[in-house]
Amino acid sequence: MGEINVLCDDVWQVDYDIHLYHGHGHLEKVYENALAHRLRKLGLDVKQQFPLKVYDEDGTTIGDYVTDLLVNDVLVVEVKAAKNLALEHEAQVLGYLRSAKLKHALLINFGSPKFQIRKFVL
Repeated sequence: MGEINVLCDDVWQVDYDIHLYHGHGHLEKVYENALAHRLRKLGLDVKQQFPLKVYDEDGTTIGDYVTDLLVNDVLVVEVKAAKNLALEHEAQVLGYLRSAKLKHALLINFGSPKFQIRKFVL
């Protein structure tokens, strides 16, 4: 559990640094690219626009999601550029975690003047 907490802390710090440098007002893709770039500079494995399959109870694929970032194959990172985080954003992240059978996610909003980040653990 310690490793994932360190990873989340590292991603949180990079997110905050991006927020300070770029501020709010850019498109979501700009923040996603900045985050992926800076995390890779730290030596982390970052997959952008990573496809996640949705399975039915018998294992049949019934749909697909695409998450903004998957870091070190254990952390889903969803980037937003909205005025505020909404319940729909949280539901989206929780759906990604369930679909990917992963336990940890960060939801980051760069669109607000105030830095917003939420951590999810299933």
